[in-house]
Amino acid sequence: MSHDPRGRTTDRAVTVLLTGAGAPGASGIVESLRANDERPVHIVGVDADPDAYGFALVDDHETVPHGTDDDYLSRMVDVAERERADVVLPLTTAELEPLAANREAFDATVMVSEAPALAVANDKGRLYEFLANGEFASAPAFERVSTEDEFVAAVESLGYPDVPVCFKRPVASGMRGFRVLDPNTDRLTRLLSEKPTNAVTTLEEVRPVLASADEFPELVVMEYLPGPEYSVDVLGMGEEVGPVVPRERARTRAGISFEAVVEEREDLIREAAEICRGLGLEYNLNLQFRYDEEGEPKCIEINPRVSGTIVACVGAGVNLPYRGVKYALGEQPPPVDVAWGTRMTRYWQEVFRTPDGRPFHVGPDGRDLLPVTR
Repeated sequence: MSHDPRGRTTDRAVTVLLTGAGAPGASGIVESLRANDERPVHIVGVDADPDAYGFALVDDHETVPHGTDDDYLSRMVDVAERERADVVLPLTTAELEPLAANREAFDATVMVSEAPALAVANDKGRLYEFLANGEFASAPAFERVSTEDEFVAAVESLGYPDVPVCFKRPVASGMRGFRVLDPNTDRLTRLLSEKPTNAVTTLEEVRPVLASADEFPELVVMEYLPGPEYSVDVLGMGEEVGPVVPRERARTRAGISFEAVVEEREDLIREAAEICRGLGLEYNLNLQFRYDEEGEPKCIEINPRVSGTIVACVGAGVNLPYRGVKYALGEQPPPVDVAWGTRMTRYWQEVFRTPDGRPFHVGPDGRDLLPVTR
C-alpha cells in the first residue's frame, strides 16, 4: 500500500492528476471530485488526444503519450512533479499496469492496485480461474481456448446450439471482441432493423472469420447469462472494503450505461467485497455481474479503476471518487448513508471551442454561448 505520510490536512487544496481526460466518464468524475464540502480540488487532466473534451473541464491539462508507449511513464512523472500532484487517478485500463509497476517513480500517491492483482483482474480468463479455484459462487462456467478446434469444442460443451454461448477476448475494454452465439437469431432482422453494434451472431458466421487469422486468437468461451446486469462500485482499502454500491445497468449503449438504478442487493455487496479482499484490490474498483436463468449472479468482469458511471453513486449520496482520494491521502472517509433506489439517466452535453481555443457550451435558447465553468 502506498499511502502518503506527509501529513496533509483538509484545509488545503489537493491536486489530482487525472488521466484519460477524454474518456466518456471523465466529466462525471471531474464533477464528483469537485462536489465535496471539505476542500478545493485542483484537477490536472492528461490525455493522448490533444483535443480531449475533458481538457475544457479541468483546471490545467497536458497531452501525454498512450499508456502503452515507451515514453509514457517519463512524461507522466514529469507532469506530476511540475504540477506537484498529490494523487494520480487513472481512468483508462491501458495505463494501470505501467503505473502500478512504477509507483515508486512518483512522489504522488498512484491510485492503482498492486501489479499481481491487476494481472488477474484485467484478464478475464485468469479472473474466472481465480473465482473457480476460490469456490466463489459467482464463478461462471467457461473455457479458455487458443485454436479453432478448441473453440468449437468449448462452444459445444457449453450447450450450443441448444442454448446461446458467449465468447470474448481475455483482455479487452468495453464490449470489444464480445459476441453472443445464438443459433436462433433472425439474420434478416439483424441486417435490416438493428444497429451494426449488435453483438448477437452465430457459430457459422464467426468461425470462418476467426479461422482466417494468421494465428487463432486466444479467447474465453463462457456460459450465456440472460438475466439483468449490475455494475458494483467498490472502494478497496486493504482488509477493509466499502462502501459497496450496486446499480442495475438498466439501459446501455456500446457498453456505457445511459440509465442506472442504485439498488441494495446484499448478494452482490457480499460477493463483490469478498472478491476484492481475495484479490487484494485497492482504491476505486468496479465489478460487473450478470444473473443466470436460475437467478444467481455471476461475475463477468472487473475494472480495477474508477468506473465511467460512478457518478451514479455520487447522486445516491456516496462520493466514491473523492473518498478514494481521501483514502490515498491517508485520511479516514466519513460514514455514508446510501439513498437506495436513486435513478440516473445520462445525456450528452457538447463542448465547443472558439477559433482561438476558448471552450464554451451552447445556451438554452441555442444562441447564448456559455463559458465552461470549472
